Amino acid sequence: MRKLIQYFSVGEWLLWSGSCLAILVCFFLFDSSDTLTLIASLVGVSSLILCAKGNPAGQVLMILFSLLYGYISLTFAYYGEMITYLGMTAPMALFSLISWLRHPYKGQKSQVQVATMRPRDWLLALMLTLAVTVAFYFPLRALGTANLLPGTLSVATSFLAAYLTWRRSPYFALIYAANDVVLLVLWVLASFSDRSYISVVVCFSAFLVNDLYGFISWRHMQKRQREG
Repeated sequence: MRKLIQYFSVGEWLLWSGSCLAILVCFFLFDSSDTLTLIASLVGVSSLILCAKGNPAGQVLMILFSLLYGYISLTFAYYGEMITYLGMTAPMALFSLISWLRHPYKGQKSQVQVATMRPRDWLLALMLTLAVTVAFYFPLRALGTANLLPGTLSVATSFLAAYLTWRRSPYFALIYAANDVVLLVLWVLASFSDRSYISVVVCFSAFLVNDLYGFISWRHMQKRQREG
């Protein structure tokens, strides 16, 4: 227990506990019946604080979150989100888990070795993102996906973020932050129809703050690893 407490900084404990508190307060104010959304939100913020430390355990929780969030998306006909998280984010989180476990920093299983992407790596990432986005757009339109354009943009940002996570690039967290903004738009629109989805809006607001911190944390981690 002492090692767990010392593993996170005071700021990280405050970030995690503050995120959980905001989610819990919103849950009891607006949506005390949807326990699944509460569980998914708490799993998600716990995943992000671990990923910010470069800990592979974060990817394990991300897989669980993807399964829960995929089901929640299905309930509002956000088929793009459902297909993205169940068919792409969850498998990519599994690949990222394997990659992170295979590339520990100096043998430390709790911290991944940060990688640097070359210009041609970025070009490949963007080309793959474009291909995946186009491939998803037409099936989602045929399914009558709610808020199609933001949903398609979410597919693009989700794939790029997941790909960069697998490549162990610090920029995965920044792209996930961009994805959080897209998701905030989607769920704010959903909350106009059903206020129970306000809890999901708060969830992704917490995710946005955590992902921005994750990017900062990974940049510092990259610098320390280069100097070490």
